[in-house]
Amino acid sequence: MNKGVRLSEKWFNRALWAVAIIFAWFLTGLGKSIIGDLPRVETDYTTEHFVNRVKIDPLRSELDTLSKQRQTLGDHLEQANLQLTTRQKDYQAARNTLENWLATRDVTKLETQDDELVHRTQTLDTLKARERNAEKAVESLRQKQTDIYQRETALQQQIGVLEAAARKQLDEAYQDKVIRVFMYRLLLTLPLLALAAWLFVKKRKSQYWPFVWGFILFAVMAFFVELVPYLPDYGGYVRYLVGIILTVVGGKYAITGLQQYLEEQKLAESQPEFLRREELKYDTALQRLSKNICPGCERPVDLKNEQNDFCMHCGLCLHNYCSGCNARKNAFAKFCHKCGTVA
Repeated sequence: MNKGVRLSEKWFNRALWAVAIIFAWFLTGLGKSIIGDLPRVETDYTTEHFVNRVKIDPLRSELDTLSKQRQTLGDHLEQANLQLTTRQKDYQAARNTLENWLATRDVTKLETQDDELVHRTQTLDTLKARERNAEKAVESLRQKQTDIYQRETALQQQIGVLEAAARKQLDEAYQDKVIRVFMYRLLLTLPLLALAAWLFVKKRKSQYWPFVWGFILFAVMAFFVELVPYLPDYGGYVRYLVGIILTVVGGKYAITGLQQYLEEQKLAESQPEFLRREELKYDTALQRLSKNICPGCERPVDLKNEQNDFCMHCGLCLHNYCSGCNARKNAFAKFCHKCGTVA
């Protein structure tokens, strides 16, 4: 059974659907870029935007000063440790020398060496005193270093308290920013979805239907797909609520359309058979017949049975006979398939 749709028309329809999909793809790419760039209208906050500058700046300044002092003390302490090591070695060397000298003196028993003993002992005491002074210098530097460490710890704790309060404010500001950006995206996508719904109801069968369907696909993708990565915690509720509303509206529209269709079918079936035939479009009738359904009431019919010339449900004529050759033919055919006589 011929489906009644011209081959070129099929390919044109496929090409137009390709146009609709390509159009939707480009619109989706544009919408994705716009939705992704919407956060740029908001300021990117950091902790420094919320920290108490009056309180934290003096603390940070003092901390920097202490850090420099600690570094300087570290250098001085390194020098002092080197000096202490040198003086310890000097003292140890002098002590070893004195011990060796005393051992020699004990052997020789020379009384003339008493003055030399006093001199060596005084020299050793002087070296010990210098060693002790070096130790005191190291201890003093270490004490200062410890004081600086303790003061730095106290300053860091105070700064940490102020920064923690600033981070809390930053988190609150970030949540507010997320909500605002989400509202921007929602205000952008909701009108697109509403316009798509209007186009579906009013313009989906117009001559520009590829662009209508392309825009509908784009709007649905923008709201239900592209908006998903940017949803806040409660954003899913918005998406699902809108989906529920659209489902209810679409369901109501479908129910109303079904009731209207049934009323129209009932009214059409009450009209004379020849009027119903005249109202049916040629391509529509052939398409329905190709699916083994009646063009008038759209109920199933057995077209393979040569005895079925009329629909048993609505009485519409499905097959008649050619006036030229008396061949049984499709009642909606414009010409006889056997002799070519005009129907």
